Amino acid sequence: MQLSQSVAVERREEPGLGVAGAIWVDNPPVNALSQHVREGLAAAVPAVARDPEMQAAVLVCRGRTFIAGADIREFGKPRLPPDTNEVRRMIEKSPKPFLAAIHGTALGGGLEMAMACHFRVADRNARLGLPEVKLGILPGGGGTQRLPRLVGVPRALEMITSGEHITAAEALDLGLIDAVASSEEEGGLEAGAIRFALRAVAEGRGLPRVRDIESHRDVRENPTIFSDFRRRIARRTRGFNAPEVCIQCVEAAVELPFDEGLAREAELSRTLHADPQSRAQRYYFFAERAARKIPDIPADTPVRDIRRVGVLGAGTMGGGISMAFANAGFPVSIVEQNRDALDRGLATVRSNYERSAARGRFTIDQVEERMGLLDGGTDQNALAECDLVIEAVFEDMELKKRVFGQLDRITRSGALLATNTSYLDVNEIGAVTGRPEDVVGMHFFSPANIMKLVEVVRGEKSAADAIATAMSISRAIGKVPALVGVCHGFVGNRMLFQRRLQADRLVLEGALPWDIDRVLYDFGMPMGPFRMSDLAGLDVGWNAETSSSSTLREMLCERDRRGQKTGRGYYVYDPATRAAAPDPEVMDLARDLAGRLGIEQREIGDEEILNRCLLSSVNEGAKILQEGIALRASDIDVIWINGYGWPVYRGGPMFWADEFGLDRIVDILDDYAARFDADQWQAAPLLRETAAAGGRLSG
Repeated sequence: MQLSQSVAVERREEPGLGVAGAIWVDNPPVNALSQHVREGLAAAVPAVARDPEMQAAVLVCRGRTFIAGADIREFGKPRLPPDTNEVRRMIEKSPKPFLAAIHGTALGGGLEMAMACHFRVADRNARLGLPEVKLGILPGGGGTQRLPRLVGVPRALEMITSGEHITAAEALDLGLIDAVASSEEEGGLEAGAIRFALRAVAEGRGLPRVRDIESHRDVRENPTIFSDFRRRIARRTRGFNAPEVCIQCVEAAVELPFDEGLAREAELSRTLHADPQSRAQRYYFFAERAARKIPDIPADTPVRDIRRVGVLGAGTMGGGISMAFANAGFPVSIVEQNRDALDRGLATVRSNYERSAARGRFTIDQVEERMGLLDGGTDQNALAECDLVIEAVFEDMELKKRVFGQLDRITRSGALLATNTSYLDVNEIGAVTGRPEDVVGMHFFSPANIMKLVEVVRGEKSAADAIATAMSISRAIGKVPALVGVCHGFVGNRMLFQRRLQADRLVLEGALPWDIDRVLYDFGMPMGPFRMSDLAGLDVGWNAETSSSSTLREMLCERDRRGQKTGRGYYVYDPATRAAAPDPEVMDLARDLAGRLGIEQREIGDEEILNRCLLSSVNEGAKILQEGIALRASDIDVIWINGYGWPVYRGGPMFWADEFGLDRIVDILDDYAARFDADQWQAAPLLRETAAAGGRLSG
């Protein structure tokens, strides 16, 4: 019987057990809780109740997944009836038991719907979670009230504030589901779920409702549980509003009766839906998905078969890239110029893995499994049969061209050749080969085994299937790829250069390095530019023979102030704790340099620091967009969030600029052009035109 365009109920008889109603949801691609799904589920409850033969109902979905969550296309719009919470109440109050049969993913509103059922059975490959916090909102369909009752307060707090998924096995151990059923045996998940439901009826298990569970209130005997949890996650959730509001909801689940807790959840949910952070995080959700789409490369473009990966270089980048592929199960051939360098690189990789194992991220067996996928050597001929070779040698054009000339001769026809260059011209690198169509840039970010971003650089002659393959393989290893064009620094580093230029200039004009770091940290960046330089090492790229005290960085390196590794850089570091402290000597050096350059120093406020650091990058982003180096403003935002630590709750620099006000930005740039360097602060034509038209860069 069809109940709505996406929901139908079918009678299922199980010999010896009885009859159940299979309530099928069919709303591809992910069975989201669209209005017609809610309408059909609301009609299913009385339909099952009226049928005298049906003893139970099983909620099951067609396609590749259970209900994956709310229909995000409805966010920010008036919701058409029926209300999702009303549907859950109907299921919860049903006179006959409802069972959720979960496969694929049960996320957000999908898991909340399952928790409103009396029983839950999941396929062994299913994953469950409440990821709403990643959109700057909370699980507003009873998730913050029901989950603590099922899995306990400590685990519920972690799941809700992190938004992470758990496996079916974990869900069973926690009590979130009642059984794990195989979709491959005994008639599949549907049949197994129907048998479970009918046996529950035969055994007189009644209509257990999650709302009636009271054991979660036992945590009131531990009065510091919530404050302790807040302290534990403070660093991870710094700047975000939603995690704290989620904690307040779980507190309500402990302190209030169920219906009052639901009301409190609804009240707090409304505040988050109206929060600018949620608007930014929802924007980013779609931006990351848009970055996968390349207008002139169809989604069905065939990709090359990548089975073995070669990495040239076992240093920091090469080792990290190798780990990223090994973590995803790819065998990797690593080639270094000599055995000592190779051994050092492999030892670092093993040390990284063992450190992760000590923290519980891997087992020792998994460490050995990953190390077993890494095959190291010094003969480049080992790359001959690789399907993808990534060059990760020193950032020197002549060296990279020599390497690609060798790879052209060694590697098989059709192999994808990628350079990990951060700045250099991919066209010039590809031109030394006889197959520039096979050459792309794959710019990983350090540490490459952890950082999510890969800038996929399209050269003038890069083939469509080469780009499609680079994008696809990046996703296969858990990265977030974004396509960029060829220019010095591509997108991220080109914009970063402008920010660093202003930070350095501000110090010469009188701003304190630690004030600049503080302002950007308070904005939401993980670290300011000077702390970051100290961490990376001030002598990276510095040459003692050519150093001429022409920059503050050169002056610091000349005095062996090379960052954390020497205990002094822009800051001084406690040898035991590595705690950073300001050092007046740095400002003495800055004043000396400013005097030699004829720069007058003055007091500079936080607002000017922030505007000059951020708006210089935004202006460069507008130029990048106008030049076609980035396809979309949202791609620039994806790059900065995943590669440079821009806080996702601010949506990325281009989204932030739109929210800040483009007309306001143009006014500030014009003021800076009059006061400082006119060429440096000339507003990008696209920025000025978009502001004049009242438009948005980010759409």
